[in-house]
Amino acid sequence: MARQKVGSIGRALLRHRGATSTVPALACGGLASNGPSPAAAQKCCRGGETCGSEAPKAPPHRHHVVGKKRSEESLTVSGRAYSSTAPKINHKTYLWARYNEMKRLVHDLIPPGVCNLLNPSNIYANNEVNLAEVDIYGFDYDYTLALYSNALDAMIYDTARDFLVKHYKGISKYEYIPNFTARGLHYDIQKGLLMKIDAFHYIQLGTVYREMKPFYMPIRFSAPLQGPKMKQYMDVFSIPEMTLLAAANDYFITNDIEYDPVHLYKDVSEAIGMVHIKGYMYKWIMQDLEKYILRGDETYAVLDRLASHGKKLFLITNSPFSFVDKGMKYMVGKDWREFFDVVIVQADKPHFFNDCVKPFRRLDSNGDLQWDKIKSLDKGQIYKQGNLFDFLRLTGWRGSKVLYFGDHLYSDLADLMLRHGWRTGAIVPELEVETRVVNTEQYAQSLTWLQALTGLLERMQMHKDPESKKVLEDWLKEREELRAVTKNLFNPQFGSIFRTCHNPTYFSRRLCRFSDLYMASISCLLNYDLSYTFYPRRTPLQHEAPLWMDQLCTGCMKTPFLEEMAHIR
Repeated sequence: MARQKVGSIGRALLRHRGATSTVPALACGGLASNGPSPAAAQKCCRGGETCGSEAPKAPPHRHHVVGKKRSEESLTVSGRAYSSTAPKINHKTYLWARYNEMKRLVHDLIPPGVCNLLNPSNIYANNEVNLAEVDIYGFDYDYTLALYSNALDAMIYDTARDFLVKHYKGISKYEYIPNFTARGLHYDIQKGLLMKIDAFHYIQLGTVYREMKPFYMPIRFSAPLQGPKMKQYMDVFSIPEMTLLAAANDYFITNDIEYDPVHLYKDVSEAIGMVHIKGYMYKWIMQDLEKYILRGDETYAVLDRLASHGKKLFLITNSPFSFVDKGMKYMVGKDWREFFDVVIVQADKPHFFNDCVKPFRRLDSNGDLQWDKIKSLDKGQIYKQGNLFDFLRLTGWRGSKVLYFGDHLYSDLADLMLRHGWRTGAIVPELEVETRVVNTEQYAQSLTWLQALTGLLERMQMHKDPESKKVLEDWLKEREELRAVTKNLFNPQFGSIFRTCHNPTYFSRRLCRFSDLYMASISCLLNYDLSYTFYPRRTPLQHEAPLWMDQLCTGCMKTPFLEEMAHIR
């Protein structure tokens, strides 16, 4: 199907090329570097139609012109005629002609089907991974085996806000706003600023919030992005906390109350922590599994398929056994432990991966601690705490034959990839929604035209006359509007979690660094054979050609592979 769609682009290109040889619009400023001169373009107006009289014909070719008459006659150089009496170039008309022709190409040569090339159930590769070499599959629980509905975010927010009311009574009026924030944002603790930062430590303009509205911030950010002054929110559970921070800051600022943002951050963090420590979240989910847990049947299908193919499975989670047990029974069945060779709860990640002090403790079937020394990790048993070094020693599961899935890039995946050589898979639930946005015609048309317009600005900036400068200013304004449109399609405040205007986000760079594969949910594994090899797509560097043949062959092309559009980047 993807190849048929790519073929339709090629056929559209052939039809377009056949037509442009006789279409007057191309005389108004084609895209090729050897296209018509600005003089030829002056008879075109902004809409692309012709206006005024025909361009004056070049004077007849003459030889042996001498004296003063030589400067008044046309000169011939390499067969091309030049005249000192050539009409004055209308740069404004020429620029708009180029603009209109580029816009026609973008509009006409993207067939409707090209907008549905991405499948939300795809698995994406940062490194080459051959599943035939993977014998052991490991999983986190929350937001990996168990996906939760958005109703959980509202409950966490409301409960943490109620903890704060005793200190800040006016905050009770702030209701939870779904999708106000996005994963991967940074929070400046000392200034109380929530912001989106790209992979090169630049702040995306318009994505800094101190209250519930934008706050101006210089584009370059030079302070460390980790440490006591800065917090990055990397997991899905952090979304209610970011929203509550914005609401609390808004309460103090709008009421003109003096406050220390550091104290506020501490209070909000403690309130959110109380929701987890006191077990409120566990209680809500256990009382209404159907309301909060999503797609449990898919979790069963994944585990059953892996186990039936002889793969070893293990679970390492920070959640308590009673909570995990009830959720797994709901999703998989009462015999869910038969799927797993090792089950570890309350593991205290990320310390589990880098601390060799805490020993494993065994739990009985009721979840009570036992006192025997752990000499092996046995199937059917439940273990608490422990550390990765003992886990490796007792199981012998090392290196690239192990693939572990989790949702938190730091707590779940970073140490495993950097220090222990495991393969890692990141679960990014937001990927499903963002893929649907990318597949819309509005996004495809807006983004392609944004890139085309940027190319025009880059090539036409040598025109310095006042009228040309005014045209370029109009284009720059339109470019900013297009950036806002594409950003708002994902999230009106912060846009996509993967991109700023043109760079990857800081979150996206960490995702590429700490995960070999990433996907919306573990159910994406059901779409692939267990001997499948994932290959990372080659993406061009700034100095390389913008389009590659593998993009054409795999149907992952975002803009038509056209000579005329070679400047679209």
